[in-house]
Amino acid sequence: MKSAVETLNPTRVRLTVEVPFEELKASLDAAYKKINQQVTVKGFRQGKIPARVIDQRFGRGAVLEEAVNDALPKFYTEAVNEADLNPLGQPEVDITELKDGELLSFTAEVDIRPTLEIPDYSGIEVTVDAVEVTDEDVEKSVEQLRDRFATTAPVERAAAEGDIVTVNLEAKVDGEVLEDGVAEGVDYTIGSGQLLDGIDEAVTGLEAGGTATFTSELKGGSAEGKEAEIKVDVTAVKARELPALDDEFAQLASEFDTLDELRADSRKRLAQMKKFEQATQAQEKVLDELIKLIEVPMPEKLLEDEVNTRKHNLEHHQLGQMGLDLAKYLEIQGKTAEEFDAELKEQAEKGIKTQFILDEIVNKEKVGVGQEELTEHLMRRAQSSGMSPDQFAQAVVEGGQVPMLVGEVARGKALATVVEAATVKDTDGQVIDLDEEDETAETVEAATEVVEAAEGTEA
Repeated sequence: MKSAVETLNPTRVRLTVEVPFEELKASLDAAYKKINQQVTVKGFRQGKIPARVIDQRFGRGAVLEEAVNDALPKFYTEAVNEADLNPLGQPEVDITELKDGELLSFTAEVDIRPTLEIPDYSGIEVTVDAVEVTDEDVEKSVEQLRDRFATTAPVERAAAEGDIVTVNLEAKVDGEVLEDGVAEGVDYTIGSGQLLDGIDEAVTGLEAGGTATFTSELKGGSAEGKEAEIKVDVTAVKARELPALDDEFAQLASEFDTLDELRADSRKRLAQMKKFEQATQAQEKVLDELIKLIEVPMPEKLLEDEVNTRKHNLEHHQLGQMGLDLAKYLEIQGKTAEEFDAELKEQAEKGIKTQFILDEIVNKEKVGVGQEELTEHLMRRAQSSGMSPDQFAQAVVEGGQVPMLVGEVARGKALATVVEAATVKDTDGQVIDLDEEDETAETVEAATEVVEAAEGTEA
């Protein structure tokens, strides 16, 4: 076999391959054997039909077609390996010559991973938010905990914001009660915005036994999207009662004996959370600056496929789960279809550039992935997917996607390496030292999440 490579552009090549006919012998034998198992000829047992009879009865062309289809992937792979190419996606193959007993020639056009020059990235500088935990932040955290321990009790007064009302609902469209438009005994917290538009105004001021009507667009059911007249009957009003903020509450809600100790722990946890958010912000900004530094030729077919994949996932998975179509989503977002397509293309380009650049750094810096790091990543992926670690691991192995997970962790570690070399300052002008943090499994995993978000591969 002889092969030659023609560079069409920085991300696409054409392979020209010539195969002497004798190298097709194994594929020809396999073709005769396959046809033997599929056809019957009077006077011959199935599987024992001579090759000359198959040629006479079914045509030599059918045998050659089967043999070439069998041989092409092998010869294409050999040509790719011989040229030391990194193909992206499937090739476009064209058989240019097939002479029985003499020669098979074909061309294969395919996108390839571009060769990138990684410059010195130690000069990258970014600014992130300063870590500050205010007394207001601490009190808000304590109030959220306090809210979780609230109790409810019936009250004999008009309903107000924050109260829980038990209601019966009846929806009419064009004066007719909908079959699926009746609900009884529904508990609703006034002001939560979790039921129907207009219900807060309707029930506020009503006591148990009160009735009101209002119009609202239905969010689901047989008349989804239509304006309906809603009748609401309040059967009970309950007020939420918060526990007193004292040492007794601290003992009830935590492992601490005093409210001061609980507040101190809340401050500590908030500081840790804000530091983690600061590190994530640094990783995102450093990644953006790194992408600006490097010229990345864009494989157009790969970009087209990536845009289509992202659009499909959004329409058929994310929006489908929310009961929305693309038109409704764009209406909610206040975007035109053209703006959406442009934004999607920009995101896809960033994802492809992120993978190319970080993979190059993985190779340059010889970044490896340990078993513990891979296991940690697999556990997080399993949690995000709603599967048990064992189920997820089995699915990954059966799907042959272990190399994909290894690549995700390696790119996360590569980004952590770049962040470590960069200068990160907060808005107060203080240099943030992330070196020690970047050596922890937690921060590498955080960097991996940043990379996944950029690539659009979140679980």
